[in-house]
Amino acid sequence: MKLLGKKIRLLRHQKGWSQEDVAKQLDISIPAFSKIETGITDVNLSRLEQVSALFDMSVVQLLTYNDPEQEVKNASDLEVATNKLRERESEVIDLQKKVIELYEEIRNSKSFA
Repeated sequence: MKLLGKKIRLLRHQKGWSQEDVAKQLDISIPAFSKIETGITDVNLSRLEQVSALFDMSVVQLLTYNDPEQEVKNASDLEVATNKLRERESEVIDLQKKVIELYEEIRNSKSFA
């Protein structure tokens, strides 16, 4: 419920609405709406349909809604992690080459001995 509440709060902020604005549209008290946003109150299907209609969404869209800014940040974080992984892979390859070179040096020095 906390995740749903965060989504509802985000959508409310994007619309520029106050808790009072939304509470009036849902015909509930401000504290009752606040409890929905904070995840204190479980939202029944009827209320979920009201909230989703308020934001011009289906219930499924509301439940699966993700913050576009967060998605961009996640994509950026993924890109950074991918670049670090490529760097580490390159380091591993270099170390493998050094191990092979050292092994060959040892093998060659034993054959000359």
